[in-house]
Amino acid sequence: MAQRQGLAVLGGGKMGEALLAGLVKRSGSGGVVVCERHPERGRELAARYGVEVVDIEEAAARARVLLLAVKPQDLPGLLTLLAPAVDDGHLVVSIAAGISTATIEAALPAGVPVVRVMPNTPALVDEGMSVLSAGASAGEAELDEAEALLSTVGRVARVPEYQQDAVTALSGSGPAYFFYLVEAMVDAGVLLGLPRALTTELVVQTALGSAVMLRESGEHPAQLRDAVSSPGGTTIAGIRELERHSVRSALIAAIEAAAARSVELGRADGNR
Repeated sequence: MAQRQGLAVLGGGKMGEALLAGLVKRSGSGGVVVCERHPERGRELAARYGVEVVDIEEAAARARVLLLAVKPQDLPGLLTLLAPAVDDGHLVVSIAAGISTATIEAALPAGVPVVRVMPNTPALVDEGMSVLSAGASAGEAELDEAEALLSTVGRVARVPEYQQDAVTALSGSGPAYFFYLVEAMVDAGVLLGLPRALTTELVVQTALGSAVMLRESGEHPAQLRDAVSSPGGTTIAGIRELERHSVRSALIAAIEAAAARSVELGRADGNR
């Protein structure tokens, strides 16, 4: 069996670039190659991160870990190209939302270890959240290897694969929900007469500080919220409006919808 080292990132989209940027920033570009079907995009990534852009056959020949970083609808085509070049000496790590390890394994030679991952875009600033699940041929060693790779860009957790659709909806899509809320808060500040630059600084620092408080205090979010909500004060008046407009229910419904879409993506792929 050929001895390979290093990492190949197959797909240079937003999530692929986020992981690539975080990994290169932390560990350097040595041993990292990229496959990108659009030549102009490939040249952009090569210039930005100092990595070599190669074709799939060369990537599989050189790299031990193959990171599948394409959209779910593009994964079947990638697997068709990859199958002749991959063997059980590789570790295949997929970040395609909704696509099961069983689906990926069925498209590759028998025995190829596959690990499914749901990362998120804060990997770009070394604050990502990546959640791993092992396929049938991946054991603790492969999970450890994938975790070591992804821990360079944030925190890592492991779950049974049946929980991945919920993870996708919660932390995979989660940054978009936060950005949506921040956007609304900034607009509110502007509406109240504050300059946009100042409003953005106030909201971003408040979001950052609140997240650190949650992580470091160990307290329930309701406790931290209650500590800010003085009787008859400004905060509780605002919370009343959020409840009156069913913001909590809307957010829960949004996450449920995202999880349902993840399930649909998996089924659509299985029916191809």
